[in-house]
Amino acid sequence: MATRFATAARPISKGEQTREAILAHALGLATRVGFEGLTIGRLADDLQMSKSGLFAHFRSKEALQLEILRVAGARMVETVVKPALAASRGEPRVRALFERWLAWEQSPSLPGGCPFMAASFELDDRPGPVRDFVVQNLRDWIDTLAGAARIAVHEGHFRADLDCEQFAHDCQGIGLGFVHASRLMRDPKAHARALHAFETLVRAARAPSYTGPQPSCAAAPRGRRR
Repeated sequence: MATRFATAARPISKGEQTREAILAHALGLATRVGFEGLTIGRLADDLQMSKSGLFAHFRSKEALQLEILRVAGARMVETVVKPALAASRGEPRVRALFERWLAWEQSPSLPGGCPFMAASFELDDRPGPVRDFVVQNLRDWIDTLAGAARIAVHEGHFRADLDCEQFAHDCQGIGLGFVHASRLMRDPKAHARALHAFETLVRAARAPSYTGPQPSCAAAPRGRRR
């Protein structure tokens, strides 16, 4: 990632611009119709392009799916992981990861939610490179959560005996529950319930000497009430 910003920007060709525009549209479409439902023909119809033109970019349905997932992974890193890692070490960083993931799952640019969650339901019993890519991305995400929890232990925010892998697993479980409640069941309290479950998990993980983040001044208005 660092080398990308260190090198001079290379002019983007018209073909690359077209490819990026296709993938951006395909990502949103895949979250609505599913990765199996997204074909070169369907995408061509949606974009009013020729199938031969799209085939020249991706060559196969599987190649298209993998490229969409690579775009999704890069976007998730930029919008969830990188900003969260800029938060203070310890519990604040754990919170930032979880809260930014919730915002990512509800992003207007992803009509069907997190593409990796969607693909995990769709491809769980369909072996192949696309499933392997989804599995690795989810493992990386869980490892990121576990790593943040280990830092929280080191900072004295979380208990020294905390099973950080279990903590990350439980965070992922809350995320899965949120997806079901919000998208399948249309529960208006899905977001509040996910936050409540996360708060319960964090409180159970805290070290006895750590009281948690202090409320900001804005959250505690002063003055006499009327």
